Amino acid sequence: MRHLCEGRRRLPAGLELGALRRGTRAPPLRLRLSALPERAGEAAGAIAADEAATFFASLARETRLLVAVSGGPDSVALTGLLAAWALGEGRPALHAATVDHGLRAESADEAAAAGSLCERLGVPHRILRWEAPKPANGVQAAARAARYDLLAREACRLGGAAIVTAHTLDDQAETLLMRMAHGSGPAGLAGMRFRSRRGEAAILRPLLDVAKARLIATAQARGLPFVHDPSNANPRFERVRWRAAAAFLSEHGLDAARLGLLARRMTRQEEALDALAAAALERVRMVSPVEGMMRLGLGAIATEPDEILLRVVAKALAEMADAAESYGRLERLEACAAALRAALREGVAMRRTLSGFILSLDPGGLLTIRPEGRRRRGVHPATS
Repeated sequence: MRHLCEGRRRLPAGLELGALRRGTRAPPLRLRLSALPERAGEAAGAIAADEAATFFASLARETRLLVAVSGGPDSVALTGLLAAWALGEGRPALHAATVDHGLRAESADEAAAAGSLCERLGVPHRILRWEAPKPANGVQAAARAARYDLLAREACRLGGAAIVTAHTLDDQAETLLMRMAHGSGPAGLAGMRFRSRRGEAAILRPLLDVAKARLIATAQARGLPFVHDPSNANPRFERVRWRAAAAFLSEHGLDAARLGLLARRMTRQEEALDALAAAALERVRMVSPVEGMMRLGLGAIATEPDEILLRVVAKALAEMADAAESYGRLERLEACAAALRAALREGVAMRRTLSGFILSLDPGGLLTIRPEGRRRRGVHPATS
């Protein structure tokens, strides 16, 4: 991606580092980003069938797969590779779906073209349309949420298919850069996982360690037509600005491979910390006399590291809210955990609200968590 720089060690015009996170509009790039991947692909090696089989080895245990194909080079290459791999004996049944967000005039034609490609490859295909009103702001985030919701419903319709996406090493690197800029903790810096969940649906990312250029080369080598979404070149979006800065960062050693390595190491640490916190939560869990309330004897982990206490509180709140995360921004959780730590150390009571729950700590270290109800959120005076 070095060609994105107008000169060595310089960002593209209009993309100073300070502007990468801001929502301000940047001038158009002098190079048309949608035309660049073909040149990147020329120097990359296409993925052969035997190599693809190693990438897809963990997919063999699934009964059905639903590949998300947008019509772009990454998902087209993935679909072509999966279509050939799925012909093997005992392989899962393969289906495909394209989400038409309806954000561009060309989207319907592109979705139809993706369907034609899948027909050529012998893969059953459906077009899923995002028909809800489109937000004025945060459209990319809303589109992403809608895309996964639609795919999850389609996976359910197919009888519990696992969703397969074409996220690459480049996508992982961009995700980490964005999360660093937003102050993410260890969980965020672990990046995207090879396997995650969206409700009841599993989401698989078998190409997360593969460079995007190799997927472009694969699509070209197999004669698979693809399109470029112009929004992927629009510097109004944060991810695009980070993508344009990638070559500059690579000049200083912060390339996609190193960021991918960071994600793998953070994943290892995150999984270890999560397991320790889960065990700690079970140690401090106490029987609650009231349904819908949780009681934790935090005195039993008063000497544990701060990160364990923080995660125990996070897990308790998530369990109460029946959600993966319920505490909002990490900073609020950190402030709450720090206040709990100080109160435990001093043997005093504390009361605080966080994400719709009241946390009441007594001087003996017993923490009670209950829904806030109609009470105003904020910090309440300590009570005995």
